[in-house]
Amino acid sequence: MPRHVDHAERRTAIAEALVRAAGRTGLHAVGMRDVAAEAGVSLRLVQYYFESKEKLLLFGLRHLVGKFGERVTARVRAAGAEAGPRAVIEALLMAALPTDEESRVFHHLYTSYAILAVTDETLAAQPFIKDPDAAEATVAELLARAATEGLLRAGVDARAEAVGLLAMSAGLGTSILVGQRSPRSAAGVLSYHLDRIFLPRPPGGKRAGDGREADGAGRGGGTARSVLRSP
Repeated sequence: MPRHVDHAERRTAIAEALVRAAGRTGLHAVGMRDVAAEAGVSLRLVQYYFESKEKLLLFGLRHLVGKFGERVTARVRAAGAEAGPRAVIEALLMAALPTDEESRVFHHLYTSYAILAVTDETLAAQPFIKDPDAAEATVAELLARAATEGLLRAGVDARAEAVGLLAMSAGLGTSILVGQRSPRSAAGVLSYHLDRIFLPRPPGGKRAGDGREADGAGRGGGTARSVLRSP
């Protein structure tokens, strides 16, 4: 009786091998033969599922983005059922920082894909390249909601702050990768800027809008999942 083959599982296993191999040698240097060796399969099998390195890279890109979306969702859930706009924003920003091996590889490869997209029209056309716009819209929406709930300091421009926070998170991630600062110090910088935007919670008291935060947690979690979804 012929053995059933789960093709989706095999494609995913090869994509994960690509991520591991590229995480060590760099996306530009990894080849299909390297991926085959990493996955423990033949080169012919990799070529069967992905006819070219370009197709393998595109599938690996979708896999990488999907895994990051899961990481963000997990961080939002970890913030608890009472998570308000600040907790969701902090989860989004912190998830992108290379604080462990998984997030280090993600940040490294995410940056590599973006650089390749500058000269590769096929990569540039992928929805992945538009994800920063989606992230800006998400954070701006959360800040605008926080403003209506009386959680922000006066004069905060939600869109401008969203752009600044995401740019800061990306830059801090790179500074961690190259050893300029530690994950702890980078997290401290993000907290400092969030403190600058959000009003402090009075000791033993509630901020305006706290009663609605639990209701908004579901919206925040759903929004977080939409920031980086697989194309």
